[in-house]
Amino acid sequence: MVHSSERARHWRYAELPGVDLLRARYVRKTFVRHTHEHFVIAAIADGVEVFHHRGADQYAGAGALALVNPDTAHTGRAGVPEGWRYGAVYPSAEVVAEIAAETTSLRGTPGFVRPVLDDPYAVGLVHEVLRATEEGNALAADTLLRVAVTRLLRLNGGLLPQRDVRTAGARVAARARAVLEERMVEPPTLERLAADLGTSPFALLRAFRDAYGMPPHAWLTDARVRRALRLLDTGASPAAVAVEVGFTDQPHLNRHFTRIVGVPPGAYQRERKNVQDLAGRLCLPSGA
Repeated sequence: MVHSSERARHWRYAELPGVDLLRARYVRKTFVRHTHEHFVIAAIADGVEVFHHRGADQYAGAGALALVNPDTAHTGRAGVPEGWRYGAVYPSAEVVAEIAAETTSLRGTPGFVRPVLDDPYAVGLVHEVLRATEEGNALAADTLLRVAVTRLLRLNGGLLPQRDVRTAGARVAARARAVLEERMVEPPTLERLAADLGTSPFALLRAFRDAYGMPPHAWLTDARVRRALRLLDTGASPAAVAVEVGFTDQPHLNRHFTRIVGVPPGAYQRERKNVQDLAGRLCLPSGA
Protein backbone atom coordinates (compact mmCIF):
# COMPACT_ATOMS: atom_id res chain seq x y z
CA MET A 1 0.00 0.00 0.00
CA VAL A 2 1.30 3.47 -0.89
CA HIS A 3 1.09 5.96 1.99
CA SER A 4 -0.74 9.16 0.98
CA SER A 5 2.35 11.30 1.56
CA GLU A 6 4.63 9.01 -0.45
CA ARG A 7 5.68 10.00 -3.94
CA ALA A 8 8.39 8.97 -6.37
CA ARG A 9 9.58 9.81 -9.85
CA HIS A 10 12.05 7.55 -11.67
CA TRP A 11 13.28 9.01 -14.95
CA ARG A 12 16.06 9.48 -17.48
CA TYR A 13 17.44 12.59 -19.18
CA ALA A 14 18.39 12.16 -22.84
CA GLU A 15 21.52 14.31 -22.47
CA LEU A 16 22.84 12.22 -19.55
CA PRO A 17 23.16 8.72 -21.08
CA GLY A 18 23.83 5.74 -18.82
CA VAL A 19 22.32 7.42 -15.73
CA ASP A 20 18.96 6.76 -14.07
CA LEU A 21 17.44 9.48 -11.85
CA LEU A 22 15.07 9.36 -8.88
CA ARG A 23 13.33 11.73 -6.50
CA ALA A 24 11.26 10.14 -3.74
CA ARG A 25 9.70 10.51 -0.35
CA TYR A 26 8.79 7.29 1.44
CA VAL A 27 7.21 6.71 4.84
CA ARG A 28 6.10 3.08 5.05
CA LYS A 29 7.80 1.85 1.90
CA THR A 30 10.15 -1.11 2.30
CA PHE A 31 12.48 -2.28 -0.45
CA VAL A 32 13.00 -6.04 -0.43
CA ARG A 33 16.53 -7.39 -0.88
CA HIS A 34 17.58 -6.57 -4.43
CA THR A 35 20.48 -5.43 -6.60
CA HIS A 36 21.07 -2.81 -9.28
CA GLU A 37 23.09 -3.08 -12.47
CA HIS A 38 24.17 0.53 -11.90
CA PHE A 39 25.76 2.29 -8.91
CA VAL A 40 23.39 3.78 -6.32
CA ILE A 41 24.23 7.32 -5.13
CA ALA A 42 21.30 8.30 -2.89
CA ALA A 43 21.46 11.73 -1.24
CA ILE A 44 19.27 11.98 1.87
CA ALA A 45 17.55 15.38 2.16
CA ASP A 46 15.67 14.67 5.39
CA GLY A 47 14.62 11.77 7.60
CA VAL A 48 16.61 8.53 7.85
CA GLU A 49 16.95 5.53 5.53
CA VAL A 50 18.02 2.16 6.92
CA PHE A 51 19.35 -0.45 4.50
CA HIS A 52 20.80 -3.89 5.13
CA HIS A 53 24.12 -4.20 3.32
CA ARG A 54 26.79 -6.89 3.63
CA GLY A 55 25.44 -8.35 6.86
CA ALA A 56 24.66 -5.16 8.81
CA ASP A 57 22.05 -2.41 8.99
CA GLN A 58 23.35 0.92 7.70
CA TYR A 59 21.78 4.27 8.67
CA ALA A 60 21.86 7.28 6.35
CA GLY A 61 20.36 10.53 7.69
CA ALA A 62 20.01 14.04 6.30
CA GLY A 63 23.31 15.21 4.80
CA ALA A 64 24.53 11.66 4.17
CA LEU A 65 24.69 9.48 1.08
CA ALA A 66 23.77 5.81 0.76
CA LEU A 67 26.28 4.31 -1.69
CA VAL A 68 25.83 0.84 -3.18
CA ASN A 69 28.02 -0.79 -5.82
CA PRO A 70 26.51 -2.68 -8.79
CA ASP A 71 25.25 -6.23 -8.17
CA THR A 72 25.37 -5.77 -4.38
CA ALA A 73 22.31 -7.04 -2.48
CA HIS A 74 20.65 -4.53 -0.15
CA THR A 75 17.24 -3.53 1.25
CA GLY A 76 15.69 -0.18 2.23
CA ARG A 77 13.21 1.20 4.76
CA ALA A 78 12.48 4.22 6.94
CA GLY A 79 14.62 4.67 10.05
CA VAL A 80 12.26 7.21 11.67
CA PRO A 81 8.42 7.46 11.76
CA GLU A 82 8.34 10.36 9.30
CA GLY A 83 10.27 8.32 6.71
CA TRP A 84 12.92 9.76 4.41
CA ARG A 85 13.19 12.05 1.40
CA TYR A 86 16.03 11.70 -1.07
CA GLY A 87 17.31 12.22 -4.56
CA ALA A 88 19.40 9.59 -6.30
CA VAL A 89 21.52 9.15 -9.40
CA TYR A 90 22.29 5.69 -10.74
CA PRO A 91 25.32 5.94 -13.05
CA SER A 92 26.36 2.85 -14.99
CA ALA A 93 29.66 1.09 -14.22
CA GLU A 94 30.99 2.45 -17.53
CA VAL A 95 30.16 6.05 -16.61
CA VAL A 96 31.86 5.72 -13.19
CA ALA A 97 34.91 3.95 -14.66
CA GLU A 98 35.31 6.71 -17.26
CA ILE A 99 35.16 9.44 -14.60
CA ALA A 100 37.55 7.52 -12.32
CA ALA A 101 40.10 7.07 -15.10
CA GLU A 102 40.04 10.77 -15.90
CA THR A 103 40.03 12.27 -12.40
CA THR A 104 41.48 9.72 -9.92
CA SER A 105 44.40 7.31 -9.68
CA LEU A 106 42.01 4.33 -9.41
CA ARG A 107 42.55 1.72 -12.11
CA GLY A 108 40.72 -1.55 -12.55
CA THR A 109 37.08 -1.64 -11.39
CA PRO A 110 36.37 1.39 -9.18
CA GLY A 111 33.68 1.43 -6.52
CA PHE A 112 32.70 2.73 -3.11
CA VAL A 113 34.40 1.42 0.05
CA ARG A 114 31.85 2.42 2.72
CA PRO A 115 28.06 2.27 2.19
CA VAL A 116 27.32 5.52 4.08
CA LEU A 117 29.20 8.79 3.74
CA ASP A 118 28.34 11.98 5.67
CA ASP A 119 28.97 14.75 3.17
CA PRO A 120 26.34 17.52 2.91
CA TYR A 121 28.27 19.11 0.03
CA ALA A 122 28.00 15.97 -2.13
CA VAL A 123 24.33 15.62 -1.13
CA GLY A 124 23.79 19.13 -2.47
CA LEU A 125 25.58 18.27 -5.72
CA VAL A 126 23.30 15.25 -6.33
CA HIS A 127 20.20 17.39 -5.84
CA GLU A 128 21.65 20.01 -8.21
CA VAL A 129 22.16 17.30 -10.87
CA LEU A 130 18.48 16.36 -10.58
CA ARG A 131 17.39 20.01 -10.72
CA ALA A 132 19.53 20.62 -13.81
CA THR A 133 17.93 17.65 -15.64
CA GLU A 134 14.45 18.91 -14.72
CA GLU A 135 15.34 22.37 -16.09
CA GLY A 136 16.83 20.89 -19.26
CA ASN A 137 20.29 22.28 -18.47
CA ALA A 138 22.49 19.60 -20.06
CA LEU A 139 25.80 21.38 -19.45
CA ALA A 140 25.12 21.78 -15.74
CA ALA A 141 23.75 18.23 -15.32
CA ASP A 142 26.79 16.63 -16.95
CA THR A 143 29.29 18.86 -15.13
CA LEU A 144 27.72 18.44 -11.69
CA LEU A 145 27.42 14.66 -12.07
CA ARG A 146 31.14 14.41 -12.90
CA VAL A 147 32.08 16.66 -9.97
CA ALA A 148 29.89 14.63 -7.58
CA VAL A 149 31.21 11.22 -8.68
CA THR A 150 34.82 12.45 -8.61
CA ARG A 151 34.37 13.80 -5.07
CA LEU A 152 32.77 10.56 -3.83
CA LEU A 153 35.52 8.41 -5.40
CA ARG A 154 38.24 10.61 -3.85
CA LEU A 155 36.60 10.52 -0.40
CA ASN A 156 35.35 6.93 -0.47
CA GLY A 157 36.66 5.14 -3.55
CA GLY A 158 38.61 1.94 -3.98
CA LEU A 159 38.97 -0.99 -6.33
CA LEU A 160 36.21 -3.57 -6.24
CA PRO A 161 37.47 -7.11 -5.61
CA GLN A 162 36.88 -9.50 -8.49
CA ARG A 163 34.39 -12.21 -7.56
CA ASP A 164 36.29 -15.38 -6.69
CA VAL A 165 34.70 -18.41 -8.35
CA ARG A 166 37.54 -20.83 -7.62
CA THR A 167 35.93 -22.47 -4.58
CA ALA A 168 33.64 -25.44 -5.20
CA GLY A 169 30.68 -23.63 -3.58
CA ALA A 170 31.17 -20.52 -5.71
CA ARG A 171 31.36 -22.63 -8.87
CA VAL A 172 28.11 -24.42 -8.00
CA ALA A 173 26.42 -21.09 -7.22
CA ALA A 174 27.55 -19.63 -10.56
CA ARG A 175 26.21 -22.67 -12.43
CA ALA A 176 22.90 -22.46 -10.56
CA ARG A 177 22.62 -18.77 -11.45
CA ALA A 178 23.22 -19.58 -15.14
CA VAL A 179 20.45 -22.23 -15.06
CA LEU A 180 18.00 -19.78 -13.44
CA GLU A 181 18.83 -17.09 -16.02
CA GLU A 182 18.21 -19.56 -18.82
CA ARG A 183 15.02 -20.98 -17.28
CA MET A 184 13.59 -17.77 -15.85
CA VAL A 185 10.01 -18.52 -16.95
CA GLU A 186 9.94 -22.14 -15.72
CA PRO A 187 12.63 -22.52 -13.06
CA PRO A 188 13.34 -25.88 -11.42
CA THR A 189 12.70 -26.58 -7.75
CA LEU A 190 15.62 -26.19 -5.35
CA GLU A 191 15.78 -29.98 -5.03
CA ARG A 192 15.88 -30.53 -8.81
CA LEU A 193 18.41 -27.74 -9.32
CA ALA A 194 20.69 -29.18 -6.60
CA ALA A 195 20.38 -32.72 -8.00
CA ASP A 196 21.24 -31.53 -11.53
CA LEU A 197 24.34 -29.81 -10.13
CA GLY A 198 25.38 -32.82 -8.02
CA THR A 199 24.86 -31.24 -4.61
CA SER A 200 22.24 -31.13 -1.83
CA PRO A 201 19.51 -28.48 -1.53
CA PHE A 202 20.91 -26.96 1.66
CA ALA A 203 24.50 -26.95 0.37
CA LEU A 204 23.30 -25.13 -2.76
CA LEU A 205 21.26 -22.68 -0.69
CA ARG A 206 24.30 -21.83 1.48
CA ALA A 207 26.65 -21.49 -1.50
CA PHE A 208 24.20 -19.31 -3.43
CA ARG A 209 23.55 -17.03 -0.47
CA ASP A 210 27.29 -16.67 0.15
CA ALA A 211 27.95 -15.79 -3.49
CA TYR A 212 24.98 -13.50 -4.27
CA GLY A 213 23.69 -12.23 -0.91
CA MET A 214 20.25 -13.82 -1.19
CA PRO A 215 18.65 -17.25 -1.72
CA PRO A 216 17.94 -18.47 -5.28
CA HIS A 217 14.19 -17.63 -5.22
CA ALA A 218 14.85 -14.01 -4.14
CA TRP A 219 17.64 -13.69 -6.72
CA LEU A 220 15.27 -14.97 -9.42
CA THR A 221 12.62 -12.35 -8.56
CA ASP A 222 15.32 -9.66 -8.68
CA ALA A 223 16.61 -10.97 -12.03
CA ARG A 224 13.07 -10.99 -13.46
CA VAL A 225 12.58 -7.35 -12.47
CA ARG A 226 15.95 -6.40 -13.97
CA ARG A 227 14.99 -8.08 -17.24
CA ALA A 228 11.57 -6.38 -17.07
CA LEU A 229 13.31 -2.99 -16.83
CA ARG A 230 15.18 -3.67 -20.08
CA LEU A 231 12.04 -4.91 -21.87
CA LEU A 232 9.97 -1.92 -20.72
CA ASP A 233 12.71 0.33 -22.11
CA THR A 234 12.12 -1.25 -25.55
CA GLY A 235 8.44 -0.25 -25.40
CA ALA A 236 6.93 -3.68 -24.62
CA SER A 237 3.67 -3.48 -22.64
CA PRO A 238 3.78 -4.34 -18.90
CA ALA A 239 1.31 -7.21 -19.50
CA ALA A 240 3.55 -8.76 -22.18
CA VAL A 241 6.68 -8.17 -20.09
CA ALA A 242 5.11 -9.92 -17.07
CA VAL A 243 4.62 -13.13 -19.05
CA GLU A 244 7.99 -12.93 -20.79
CA VAL A 245 10.00 -12.72 -17.55
CA GLY A 246 8.01 -15.43 -15.75
CA PHE A 247 5.49 -13.60 -13.56
CA THR A 248 1.98 -15.06 -13.55
CA ASP A 249 0.30 -11.82 -14.66
CA GLN A 250 0.67 -8.03 -14.67
CA PRO A 251 -0.43 -7.51 -11.02
CA HIS A 252 2.29 -10.01 -10.01
CA LEU A 253 4.86 -7.96 -11.97
CA ASN A 254 3.48 -4.69 -10.54
CA ARG A 255 3.86 -5.90 -6.96
CA HIS A 256 7.46 -7.09 -7.25
CA PHE A 257 8.54 -4.27 -9.59
CA THR A 258 7.25 -1.59 -7.19
CA ARG A 259 8.90 -3.30 -4.18
CA ILE A 260 12.28 -3.19 -5.95
CA VAL A 261 12.23 -0.14 -8.25
CA GLY A 262 10.00 2.09 -6.12
CA VAL A 263 7.47 3.00 -8.84
CA PRO A 264 5.00 0.82 -10.83
CA PRO A 265 6.00 -0.43 -14.32
CA GLY A 266 3.55 1.90 -16.08
CA ALA A 267 4.90 5.02 -14.37
CA TYR A 268 8.47 3.89 -15.05
CA GLN A 269 7.73 3.35 -18.74
CA ARG A 270 5.88 6.67 -19.18
CA GLU A 271 8.94 8.61 -17.96
CA ARG A 272 11.18 6.62 -20.32
CA LYS A 273 8.89 7.31 -23.26
CA ASN A 274 9.01 11.04 -22.51
CA VAL A 275 12.81 10.89 -22.75
CA GLN A 276 12.72 8.95 -26.03
CA ASP A 277 10.23 11.42 -27.50
CA LEU A 278 12.43 14.33 -26.38
CA ALA A 279 15.54 12.65 -27.81
CA GLY A 280 13.72 12.26 -31.14
CA ARG A 281 12.80 15.95 -31.14
CA LEU A 282 16.38 16.93 -30.27
CA CYS A 283 17.53 15.21 -33.48
CA LEU A 284 15.13 17.10 -35.75
CA PRO A 285 16.48 20.00 -37.81
CA SER A 286 15.60 23.44 -36.48
CA GLY A 287 12.20 24.59 -37.62
CA ALA A 288 10.87 21.03 -38.03
